[in-house]
Amino acid sequence: MMKAFKLWGAAMLCAAITGTAHAQCGNTGAGFEGWKAGFAKEAKRAGVKRRGLDALAQSSYATRTIAADRNQKSFRYSLPKFMQIRGADTIVAQGRKRKARNPDFYAALERQYGVPAGVIIAIHGMETAFGGFMGDSSVVSAIVTLTYDCRRSDFFKPHAIGALKLVDQGAITPTTKGAKHGELGHTQFLPGNALKYGVDANGDGRVDFYNQTDALASTANFLRQKGWKPGRGYQEGEPNFAVIKQWNAATVYQQAIAIMAARIDG
Repeated sequence: MMKAFKLWGAAMLCAAITGTAHAQCGNTGAGFEGWKAGFAKEAKRAGVKRRGLDALAQSSYATRTIAADRNQKSFRYSLPKFMQIRGADTIVAQGRKRKARNPDFYAALERQYGVPAGVIIAIHGMETAFGGFMGDSSVVSAIVTLTYDCRRSDFFKPHAIGALKLVDQGAITPTTKGAKHGELGHTQFLPGNALKYGVDANGDGRVDFYNQTDALASTANFLRQKGWKPGRGYQEGEPNFAVIKQWNAATVYQQAIAIMAARIDG
């Protein structure tokens, strides 16, 4: 009996230690502040420094982010409806003009990364209307909230760590604005991807996703690193369509990008 009690006590102690070592998720904002204290320890172990930890401490529970995450209706539409709602014809028309105005820039990207102009331009147009609207939500608060939320905590955790490291590096600040899911810049990189695939294409010594040159080069780099094969097709059934899937998980989004890109490239 005493042996069993000792074993039970050891198990409870182990559970208590584990509970303090890993922050517990939640489905309302009630436990958010307490969770942040636990997550700060995880972030510090992952290499986040003082500025990033301060940004975590300043973050707030993003109710609009949670509402958006629970209500992603557009990806349930048929492909024609989705393209209509997202303004595909306008993106293609404007995309052709952008390519014609700056052909050397897009040609240089294709030489370096192997990704055709149409793909980069279609993504740019789809994500932010070519930089016209890059979001009005705090990147750090949004991504930290999604990490706290139980629905997809494991998916968003590396992106929360990434966002805090971007703050450490000075690439973003605690108040930088992005999309409701924490995506940032011209092509709406998730922070972990921004940290990993970001390119200083304009040579100013920093990666700035709110600078078009850096953002588009980073997008091309992401696709190349994910397996883009230069000179191969990117429509459904062709080799590079699988790489477009790495950019966004929604089938209609993938199809729309491939179709618009082909129309932009003529």
